Amino acid sequence: MLITYAVLFFFAGSAKSASYKSIEDTSVSIKPDESLVLKGVSEPNVINAVKITRPLDLNGRMDDDIWKQAPAISNFTQRELNEGVPATERTEVRIVYDDESLYVGIWCYDNNPKGIIANQMKRDFDIHLDDNFEIILDTYHDKRNGYLFVINPNGARYDALVTDEGQTVNSDWNGLWDVRTTITQHGWFAEIEIPFSTLQFSKSTKQVWGINFERNIRRKREQDLWQAYLRNYGLMKLSKEGTLVGLEDIHRRNSVWVRPYLLSGVGYGYPPFSNTRTTLTKAGLGLRYAMTSALTLELTANTDFAEVEADQRQVNLTRFPLFFPEKRQFFLEDAGVFNTQFGQHSVIPFYSRRIGLNDSGQVIPVLGGARLVGKAGPYDVGFLSLETAASSGEPLTNYSVARVKKDLLNQSYVGFIATSKQSAFSYNRLIGFDGEYVRSDIFGTNTVVVGGALAGTTDPGITKNNLAYTVYVDYPNDFIEQSIGVRGVQSNFDPQVGFLNRSDFVEYSERFLVRPRPKGIGMQYIEFKPVDINYFVGPNGALQSLRNETRVFGFQTNSGEYFECNFQRFADAPQDSIDFYGYQVVPSMYWWSRWEMQFETSNSRPLSFFSLYSWGGFYNGRRQEIIFAPGINLGGHFSLSAEYRWNHIELASGSFVANEYVSTLYYGFSPTLNLSLLSQWNNEDNAVYVNFRVHWIPNIYSNVYFVVNQSFSANRRITPRETSVAAKIDYIFAL
Repeated sequence: MLITYAVLFFFAGSAKSASYKSIEDTSVSIKPDESLVLKGVSEPNVINAVKITRPLDLNGRMDDDIWKQAPAISNFTQRELNEGVPATERTEVRIVYDDESLYVGIWCYDNNPKGIIANQMKRDFDIHLDDNFEIILDTYHDKRNGYLFVINPNGARYDALVTDEGQTVNSDWNGLWDVRTTITQHGWFAEIEIPFSTLQFSKSTKQVWGINFERNIRRKREQDLWQAYLRNYGLMKLSKEGTLVGLEDIHRRNSVWVRPYLLSGVGYGYPPFSNTRTTLTKAGLGLRYAMTSALTLELTANTDFAEVEADQRQVNLTRFPLFFPEKRQFFLEDAGVFNTQFGQHSVIPFYSRRIGLNDSGQVIPVLGGARLVGKAGPYDVGFLSLETAASSGEPLTNYSVARVKKDLLNQSYVGFIATSKQSAFSYNRLIGFDGEYVRSDIFGTNTVVVGGALAGTTDPGITKNNLAYTVYVDYPNDFIEQSIGVRGVQSNFDPQVGFLNRSDFVEYSERFLVRPRPKGIGMQYIEFKPVDINYFVGPNGALQSLRNETRVFGFQTNSGEYFECNFQRFADAPQDSIDFYGYQVVPSMYWWSRWEMQFETSNSRPLSFFSLYSWGGFYNGRRQEIIFAPGINLGGHFSLSAEYRWNHIELASGSFVANEYVSTLYYGFSPTLNLSLLSQWNNEDNAVYVNFRVHWIPNIYSNVYFVVNQSFSANRRITPRETSVAAKIDYIFAL
């Protein structure tokens, strides 16, 4: 294996019409420094923001003379498909600001404007489908965390909070900002306004921020960056970012935001399932106070989440609980502060869906609470405390979490987390520590991550066997991905404000993937994965379960098609019987193997699809699985995606077929008004679930939602079961 690594390292080292007003190019042309090119640095790597004295007319036509005051940067370099080669289309960026906001002007010139791909208008659009422009702001200049803003030529918006150089990306965060775009015979152009009240930053009179830009040209599958354009880096590699200067005497002007909401709804239950009618009128309030430019306190009362998109229902063909992502906006704000590196979807000390939802998914009313998040010097701090009502068999309960992280060196950190669940009848506490040492200059420009974490819980009468830990080494780079780790969870470790899918185990894991990029054969890359193993043993050293996947062959073409062929090996030793559709798998040790093939077309096309076929063993029987997921994107207004899963399983106790179907229809009237229709069905529930949602954004400070949830029985014939209709409006008053 050492010889193999040496060889691989050797090869890695060698391997819509509108008026338009042009602006004189004030960018500076500088001969590149070869030593900087090898580090993904393009000069100039500093952009200067210019203060303006009158409001900017935000229209996307770039016809305001204000833009002439600001110098431009235009030195973009390809990351894909041809690393280090100058961009094929010219891109310019200028930045100005006033007392209230930062403004970014973007000139995406295009020699073939008819080839611009812009198929979406919704908020938080899929950034992998369309031409787009991305901005990341590192407002503390800590070179690890940032605000990500993305736009497409239609003016659709996407935003996210980036933590630890992309280890966590909270794409469900919605900041307050605005954009206007135009498409002309010269390309597409945009003006972005980001209010300073949306951001957190230090209190320095002269601000120095980290910043970077990325442009994606989908028809060419070209990715251009201003800085950090090497494949081992990318936009979220904030330690390699550029610098924004010129910001002076800026403040979060609106130190207090008051956000009231009003909700009205009605619900029906239909015989023979029920015969009920309920009405609901509810009001609540959120208050956000900027204690400093870097620290924010938020209070909430009578919190409601009626506008939330429905969860995708899943048939569980494992013996472990399923993980569902958080979608409620209150919990998504600054959620990255509370993240720890124990292992995604496996051991999570803080899982916000434990608050306001019970194990069966029933809503528990949130009476109110407080959240404090921000930065104090080298420390990221977060505190959250909420009270839930006595409801659905749950008592009045307080949930709290505190998190502190301290920046170390250039990219490393140490952190602390504590959680608490407290009621009149019981309590649960967790205390944990985690840390990472990160270097991005190993073997040239490669990254290595060494990390670990330790946590313990306490419950009444529990004093031992209550720990969880992890230690890992990652080498997450373009040519070679390698990770090795050990994770353990003792029998009494019980994070009741977190998520745990299994307990009482030690897991050994290793993943090794190599991705060469041959030239001249139309391939972006090919890949081989000799090992991707998770090996679980019990406290006595006996095997609990095993999963290993070997990628025999995989590739992605320059045009965006993807294929992979995998061989999988499994083992499992359940201690209790498992029930699948009424058929039992009895306790024993089971070994089986499977083959899997996947193929996906480029999803930037008007018509695309993903398919998977898997066959082989399954416990004491056999299993075939087919997934087919087509997609349609037409003209920026209409899109339709669907997914059908078919599993045919034969066990010693009998055979069955598991069917699942989900589809999402979307129509965008404009970037601020859209509707969606989510439909789901599976033959385990024998029910159809429909979620219809209209979202209107009159301005950046207000939202209007109209939501209909409908369920039907699908047993022999479609019969209505329940209907709920709700309308909600909220508005932010800046004081």
